Amino acid sequence: MTNWTDICNVNDILPNSGRAALHEGEQVAIFRITRSGNDAFFAVANYDPCSGANVMSRGIVGNLGDKTVVASPVYKQHFCLDSGQCLEEDASLKTWPVRVDGDRVMLAS
Repeated sequence: MTNWTDICNVNDILPNSGRAALHEGEQVAIFRITRSGNDAFFAVANYDPCSGANVMSRGIVGNLGDKTVVASPVYKQHFCLDSGQCLEEDASLKTWPVRVDGDRVMLAS
């Protein structure tokens, strides 16, 4: 059984941007991607393994092919928001399942 942790209100994250949160002692970058009026939420580690800085929540989101990605604000590598895999380097970000319950964003423990 999955335990869910209440992180924030949906409106705390602007559309097509990210916010950092502390979840069970780890920095998590939570992204709200809005397409055609529908929101999708993703959670990846805030730690950029290529630069060694906690900056991923400040990355620019977009699409490369059929993948929704975030570009690291430091060296601009692209990380898939679904898998956390870097598209240019042999690196990846930890990911967490996300769900929305009412107006609350929740992460799996």
